[in-house]
Amino acid sequence: MKFGLIKERKNPPDRRVVFSPSELLDFKNQFPSVEILVESSDIRVFKDEEYKEKGFEIVDNLNDCDVLLGVKEVPIDNLIPNKKYFFFSHTIKKQAYNRNLLKACLDKNIELYDHETVVNENNTRLIGFGRYAGIVGAYNGFRAFGLKFEIFNLPKAETLHNQQELISQLKKPFMPPIKIVLSGKGKVAMGAKEMLDGMKVKEVSVNDFLSTTYTYPVYTMIDVQDYNIHKDGLAFDKKDFYANPQNYNSNFERFAEVSDIFIAGHFYGNGAPIILSKEMLASPKCKIKVIADVSCDIDGPIASTLRASTIAEPLYGYLPGEHKEVDVFHPGAIVVMAVDNLPCELPKDASEGFGEMFLQHVVPAFFNNDANGVLARAKITENGKLTPRFAYLQNYVDGN
Repeated sequence: MKFGLIKERKNPPDRRVVFSPSELLDFKNQFPSVEILVESSDIRVFKDEEYKEKGFEIVDNLNDCDVLLGVKEVPIDNLIPNKKYFFFSHTIKKQAYNRNLLKACLDKNIELYDHETVVNENNTRLIGFGRYAGIVGAYNGFRAFGLKFEIFNLPKAETLHNQQELISQLKKPFMPPIKIVLSGKGKVAMGAKEMLDGMKVKEVSVNDFLSTTYTYPVYTMIDVQDYNIHKDGLAFDKKDFYANPQNYNSNFERFAEVSDIFIAGHFYGNGAPIILSKEMLASPKCKIKVIADVSCDIDGPIASTLRASTIAEPLYGYLPGEHKEVDVFHPGAIVVMAVDNLPCELPKDASEGFGEMFLQHVVPAFFNNDANGVLARAKITENGKLTPRFAYLQNYVDGN
């Protein structure tokens, strides 16, 4: 079996890669029979020479490979027929802008595996860049706070080498006694938590966060039971919440009334209540000054996320009451950071972490007859058709 690391061709350029040179060598050492080629790239964070030094052949095309590994969507014209592809296709939620990409995979008889669909038997994701989105998102949230109030000016994350440099930068400025609320319990939120803990911000309980005034920065980490209540006043039941989200309302306003920064690292399911509404943001009691929306659901659970921002221009202002975008320095503006490709700002760390997960959870399946069903669950297309697991996408493919 022959694997190939593809060159990323989507714009804006993405410097990440599935395997760093060192991890690709680990792959080869663990499975000596495998052949691995690396497509030449002047974009990725690791240079061609670094792969050459580990003994890998650099090529201009990967036509001879069986399995092709990438990060972002492959442009339709660059898809090689009759291959197995791994990349983030952004199709499984029926994203309109990538319908033609999925259709092309079917037309070209490609076996498509989406990194998002690599899950265990409990449908828990096994690989992803979520941790690094949380790391960079938290950093960007503090950077936004410093810029808005002109109390410190941190360099952009993309100019720094790794997570430790980000933490070192955050330790430098004097941080006022602000309160930070962090939503979520998954990889994104845990990545943000690493940053808060790394810069020695004290974590406090939800009750203390809501009721106590501090003379130093603090944060609290909240999950769905902390910011949702049953419409009929019944006790919160997590299983019922996930099964019947329509029976619940958000009570996030109690956090909005005491928080300076909101780092949104939650997963938002279809049908779940709006978390932070226009009305909450417009309330005179709302104290939030910066929203770092790492989850970045446009027109979703956080009303201020009007659009995704970019690495080049990561911040915009949101004017409560008028529900519109304004300049960051408008005196009434809440600063919004809603970059939707945050791990791109830390490509080396993100690539190394992703490669570790891919080698642990995915690669063995090619050599043990997919003993744990990882490939079977992840496969979206096969023999020009959608697999049964993803048959729900047929109307989407057909344009209905």
